[in-house]
Amino acid sequence: MERRQPLLLLIVLCVGVFLAGLELMITAVALPSIIVAFGNSQGVAPPITELRRASWIINGYLLAYVVTMPLAGRLADVWGARRLFLAALVAFTVGSLLAGLAQSLDALIVARLIQALGGGTLVPVATAAVSHLFEGHARPRALGAIGALTFLGMAAGPFVGAAILDTIHAETALAAAGGTSGVLPSVLAPAWRWVFYVNVPVGLVGLVVAWAASAGWDTPRQGGRIDWLGALLFSAALGAGLLAVTLLGARAAPGDAVSPLSVSAGLAVAAIVTWLVVVWRGLRTVQPFLQPRLFREPVFRSAAFLSLVTGYGFATAIIGGAVFVDRVLYGGPNDQRLALGSLAGATAVGALASGFLVRIMSLRLISVAGVLASVTALLAMSRWSPGVRVGEVAATLGLFGLGFGLTVTPRSTAAVEALGRGAFGVASATVTVARMIGMAIGLAVLAAYGSTTIDRLYDQVNASPDAYRQFIPAELRDRELRDGLVVQALEGWASREAAGVLDGIFLVTAGLTLIAIPPALGLGDRPRILTRDDSERRDAAELTLGG
Repeated sequence: MERRQPLLLLIVLCVGVFLAGLELMITAVALPSIIVAFGNSQGVAPPITELRRASWIINGYLLAYVVTMPLAGRLADVWGARRLFLAALVAFTVGSLLAGLAQSLDALIVARLIQALGGGTLVPVATAAVSHLFEGHARPRALGAIGALTFLGMAAGPFVGAAILDTIHAETALAAAGGTSGVLPSVLAPAWRWVFYVNVPVGLVGLVVAWAASAGWDTPRQGGRIDWLGALLFSAALGAGLLAVTLLGARAAPGDAVSPLSVSAGLAVAAIVTWLVVVWRGLRTVQPFLQPRLFREPVFRSAAFLSLVTGYGFATAIIGGAVFVDRVLYGGPNDQRLALGSLAGATAVGALASGFLVRIMSLRLISVAGVLASVTALLAMSRWSPGVRVGEVAATLGLFGLGFGLTVTPRSTAAVEALGRGAFGVASATVTVARMIGMAIGLAVLAAYGSTTIDRLYDQVNASPDAYRQFIPAELRDRELRDGLVVQALEGWASREAAGVLDGIFLVTAGLTLIAIPPALGLGDRPRILTRDDSERRDAAELTLGG
């Protein structure tokens, strides 16, 4: 390859992972508009069943995204990273186009699944490709760039989505041009369609550049098969487990024959049994979807567990911070941008900095420093009150993001170099999947605990027509519920209650994040900087093949 060719490919790979990270979050901003648009097309407000079905616009994407990653890691080792990355860009771009064109919720959900097939492939394949493209000290820096762009894309999603919804008004432009009839209004409006269309030109340009820049280059290929049954069992176990957590504390609706608690317990049992089957198959099957033997390597095991725990903390920080600004401080879009922008920027800076720091510091030292910074930030977050300033919130979230970002390159570098060049794909995919599973668990816990708390507070306020009076100052208790001062007092009470709930979540998360210190210490010293000859003396291929 020419000297500048790897750098050009690195840029293309970074664009790919940025798009994948962006799409994880950007749709959440447009979801209310999507539900209203499809409900209005039928002339009625969407019923609760439609809301539940619409949740799969995001949930289906996340589940398919997580399941695709291990497959992508294995496919990268079998087929080569070049063709798989190009195929992933095609799937992601086509899925984005179909999502923008969708005329029903079902069509949009299917398009999102196609997107997820591409998005879930881009990150592990890009990581594996970078590991092959760069040698020596350049590899950790390149891995840091991939990690930074992934997280920056995820955190930028809400901002990009809000900007698109605020600035694109296709209906107005079509009306001014006299184009209110025909096909165009149904595919150009409303504005939420452009949340998906924005990926299309970027994906096409990236596809052309990647195809041209990678001509004559590919990663080494290995023989073998793909464990599709293992992937199906993994999907079932993960989906059942997350749904079981989400249903904790849910109430039974009138007429339900089975309580949500019973359903949750049944799903939990099914998830555990299925996980055991997945592990059992992994130990007995050649080239399984999930490879338990890889976890015999202590450094790899430490990297995967570190990724899982820090992923949980990341989900809690980004979602909990956004909720705090919105429901406790009653902050507007500018406050949200300041707080979450600080988290996003600091995460990217930490990931990039860790790529350079591994040259002069040990992997364990950088990781421990990152974990301690995250714990310090979470402890500070557990002391937030309704009187805290948004600038302090932004600074604290920034500290957390910096700490989380510092753990990105050490864990990725340790994982891929622990298994050797023969398993770069599966190593990078497993570590990334561990982080995504941690995030999914964190979001499920937040949803379950938050929903249960909201139900409890609602019952307290509405226990009787006068129940609200116990939550407002005595001098206001002779006023009606709709009185402006009473509403303001209840909002203050709700703000304090919300702060207390979030403070408890942050404190528990800080304690859980401390568990990441032992695996961080297990990452070892400076990276060994594998060379091409190392693959011949490593037993990673044997591990990958189930030996």
